[in-house]
Amino acid sequence: MPGPDPPHRFPETSWGLIADAVELTTEGRKALATLYELYWYPVYAFVRRRGASADEAQDLTQGFFARLLEKNCLATVDRERGRFRSWLIGCLKNYLANERERARAAKRGGDRVLVGFDGDRAERRYQAEPSHALTPEALYGQRFALALLDRALAALRDQYTQAGQARVFDALKGRLSDDADTQPHREVAAALGMSVEAVKTATSRLYGRDERVLREEVARTVERVEDVDDELRSLFLCLGGDPGDGNLHGQIRKDG
Repeated sequence: MPGPDPPHRFPETSWGLIADAVELTTEGRKALATLYELYWYPVYAFVRRRGASADEAQDLTQGFFARLLEKNCLATVDRERGRFRSWLIGCLKNYLANERERARAAKRGGDRVLVGFDGDRAERRYQAEPSHALTPEALYGQRFALALLDRALAALRDQYTQAGQARVFDALKGRLSDDADTQPHREVAAALGMSVEAVKTATSRLYGRDERVLREEVARTVERVEDVDDELRSLFLCLGGDPGDGNLHGQIRKDG
């Protein structure tokens, strides 16, 4: 059974989105909205772990992304910036250090406050965090990594759906994280009307496509494609894994 067509290029990087967001145009606002969708929870979790109340963290998270709409802020980004997640947390720390008054979000962000932020949902997610001693920086890195994994998994499912193979993906996706409840190949084959060998082949293809999509998502967050491997290892460390493990992408999903 033929698999979904793989993408033919790396997707636009987060740095590319930043460049677009410099221009206060419709496309620029869309670019910033995409960044917001990707990274609002890691930012929120960092602010909360730094000691802000839920209300303060909601205001500060929206205020921070509203600040990124300021053309003079984004236009000064250093071209030799490296990892996007490092740049983003650096901007966030500067923003928090300079934020003297705890005003309402409307005063802080004005009419530029982004829609789509659900403060109650954000706080429910934060309250569900394990009560461990992770520093704000460690929690930010962990949540950044998991947000990237969620996006990669969604992109992978979209590929299978577009190829008419959503059922195949849903039946096999547990193997990406070594899910203990994963069905044996024989049961999957019976459910999908495929042979056992065909299921094994589809599983092998899924692993390969998972790795490719994951690398593409990581490529969105670094300046150069050559930096993808180093960033994968760094994200692995953020999730408490051993970067020396051979099956890096699979172990990242397992730990996440």
